[in-house]
Amino acid sequence: MAFILNDRVKEITTTSGNGVITLGGAVTGFESFGTGIGNSNSTYYAIVHQTANEWEVGIGDLNGSSTTLTRTTVITSSNSDAAVSFSTGTKDVFCTLPASKTTDMVLTTAGDTLYASSNNTPARLAKGSSLEVLQINAGGTAPEWASSPQSVMTAAGDILYASGANTLAKLAAGSDTEVLTLASGIPSWAAPTTGDITGVTAGTGLSGGGTSGDVTLNIAATAVSAGSYTNSSITVDAQGRLTAASSGTAGATAGFAIAMAIAL
Repeated sequence: MAFILNDRVKEITTTSGNGVITLGGAVTGFESFGTGIGNSNSTYYAIVHQTANEWEVGIGDLNGSSTTLTRTTVITSSNSDAAVSFSTGTKDVFCTLPASKTTDMVLTTAGDTLYASSNNTPARLAKGSSLEVLQINAGGTAPEWASSPQSVMTAAGDILYASGANTLAKLAAGSDTEVLTLASGIPSWAAPTTGDITGVTAGTGLSGGGTSGDVTLNIAATAVSAGSYTNSSITVDAQGRLTAASSGTAGATAGFAIAMAIAL
């Protein structure tokens, strides 16, 4: 079944009541519903009584031979927009385009967006706010306006994050030296935290240390006295400290030793 709308499709009927309409043939100069719309298809219709103030506009379905029209949806009517129980007499049945289905009637404000809220049903989405973007709603049934990154981040330094599923939010710029952290799973700015050394232990060759407050490390003293040593003999431990030092006697200079070697 397809939805078809065509020009100059008109028949007459003598059906009364509010049920299925039996079509009685095309009016001269017009096509029948079978020719213009086609068997088993749907269309917009109007039924107008020729002598009584009875009329109805809606959506109808043709049967397999286009001899009857089932009134499935009433859009407007002389019966307060409900199905009309037509009195006896001849009625005209023809294709029409309901005013409520035209874009001129649906789009009432500048910036409106036209979409189909259901099959063959135009609907209006009012324009969104500045910098919003068009997206499909969570149910996948209709378009909607949503925040864009540009509409959320309004000041220099703003940070974009998701405050919920598919929900953009901004974190304003923090203060100088603040760091980014999480509070209950949401980004936030905080002052940086500094840690304390909980213990300093003096190793081999050192003294001092401690577990609180200011501590000092000192190189442990050795048996070597402060001073100058000549022709010295020294001893160094594994930590690089001088553990023994003494002055020695002067020996021959390098030049004298070489001269003696040559002379010999």
